[in-house]
Amino acid sequence: MKRPQAGMASVAVVGAGAWGTALAVVLAARHPAVPLWVYEEDLARQMERTRENPVYLPGVRLPPAVHPTNALEALADRDLLLIVVPSHAFRAVLGRCREFVSPDALVVTATKGLEVGTLKTMSQVAQDVLPSSGHGRIAVLSGPSFAVEVAAGRPTALVGAATDVGIARVVQETVSGANLRVYAGTDPLGAEIGGAVKNVIAIAAGVADGLGLGPNARAALLTRGLAEMMRLGTALGARPRTLAGLAGMGDLILTCTGDLSRNRRLGLALAAGARLEEYLASSRSVAEGVNACRSTLILARAHDIEMPICQAVQQVLFEGQDPRRVVPQLMARDLKFEDA
Repeated sequence: MKRPQAGMASVAVVGAGAWGTALAVVLAARHPAVPLWVYEEDLARQMERTRENPVYLPGVRLPPAVHPTNALEALADRDLLLIVVPSHAFRAVLGRCREFVSPDALVVTATKGLEVGTLKTMSQVAQDVLPSSGHGRIAVLSGPSFAVEVAAGRPTALVGAATDVGIARVVQETVSGANLRVYAGTDPLGAEIGGAVKNVIAIAAGVADGLGLGPNARAALLTRGLAEMMRLGTALGARPRTLAGLAGMGDLILTCTGDLSRNRRLGLALAAGARLEEYLASSRSVAEGVNACRSTLILARAHDIEMPICQAVQQVLFEGQDPRRVVPQLMARDLKFEDA
């Protein structure tokens, strides 16, 4: 396999949601041209004209180096592609990109979620879509990050993970910037499982906060949520240290406590009496925890793993349970040792 050189100058971002737009903005500080592929052709034209993404990241100025486009041809000959589209669209979009991906390019998924039906992580989906010769150049970018804060240049730390340490270091060098620090890792599976499960726990955290259960409940929820993440992740082959790091515990803390968290906001709305269908219909942003919840529990059942918090979220999301009744059920479970 041809190994790319650290600090690549040729990058592109696929997906102009909040996170994709923010990554393009910060990459533009170090790279002379950053194509940003936009799914909606009219939005791409508007972004090019106004130098702003009014739908997903309003108020953030696009630097001159960012080039919004609806043409996939703009991805050709790029050394590194960041794929930042919702999990439900990931396979289809990457399939459309395939003919424009250079044989030596790195493909980095920055999408947090699991594919419904296959239960695969996004890097596993990428392996399905891309030629086998490129599987060693698939990497993951994850960690605690709100798009608007990254775009504003606030200090943020992420993990760039690949099975090949050299590829991980290329991601680290290429994406890192003045206020964006990327740590290299070699456990992409752990980074992706952490990024998926934390979204489910964040919905529960929003419900707990919405019901006014207090900081004691929030601390217990985060800690036991991490335990659920650890149980599933290690059963699938992830490393405990990864799940205890930025892409696991770090992202869990941010998503469960930050007001900018889409999944936490969903939980707050559910606690206030909103119905899932109504909430999703009124929001253009994707709460990845909704799809991840079902997939996570299917995986848990297949590996005989208890995930009571995720189970409670499923009851509220899909089974019409009143959140006020689910909380006492969690508290009334059989008493256990903490490490069980």
